[in-house]
Amino acid sequence: MAKFRLEILTPAWNELEGIACYHLHVVGPDSARKITDSILNALERLREFPLSCPYVPDSELKAGDYRMLVCDQYVCIYRLIEKVVYVYHIAHGVTDYSKLFKVGR
Repeated sequence: MAKFRLEILTPAWNELEGIACYHLHVVGPDSARKITDSILNALERLREFPLSCPYVPDSELKAGDYRMLVCDQYVCIYRLIEKVVYVYHIAHGVTDYSKLFKVGR
């Protein structure tokens, strides 16, 4: 039984939808389904093992206990707070994802 609750926040859902749309239009529906299933399955594993992924390399985010789950060419940025795994962003691995947190500061 899962020990932790998984909460995928709105920005992360929107980013996942964008990833799916990109794959749908560039590669096709099978690719879109495969990548979204792969990311969601990887995130589900965080219910059991939320501390299994490394901290993000950005020192400011690392100080905030943010971790990164790598799935294919994407990274999922999350943080464990008490018994909840909050997924903040899902971005392509070459994205400077630290800027996603700094917008509007």
